[in-house]
Amino acid sequence: MATLLEDARKALRLSTDAFDGEITDLIDACKADLALVGVSLLDVEDPLVKRAILLYVKAHFGYEDPNDKFMRNFKLQKLALRDSAKYTDAVL
Repeated sequence: MATLLEDARKALRLSTDAFDGEITDLIDACKADLALVGVSLLDVEDPLVKRAILLYVKAHFGYEDPNDKFMRNFKLQKLALRDSAKYTDAVL
């Protein structure tokens, strides 16, 4: 099974590990962003959580464009995760 870092490299279409530090920082920033809205990160291999992380990495790697489609999609995914009892620790 590939690691999240390896999956992010693949999503960015990179064949080098030269940017692993930046990618790892972005993964950690995304996890913090998701945690701020109450998303539980017990399973980062969950397809929806993993997709949100990869969208975040793609949106922020190399450049930042606030109108970027990856960032818009990340925000939508984050809201969907936040609003689902399956992905939060909130008791409804």
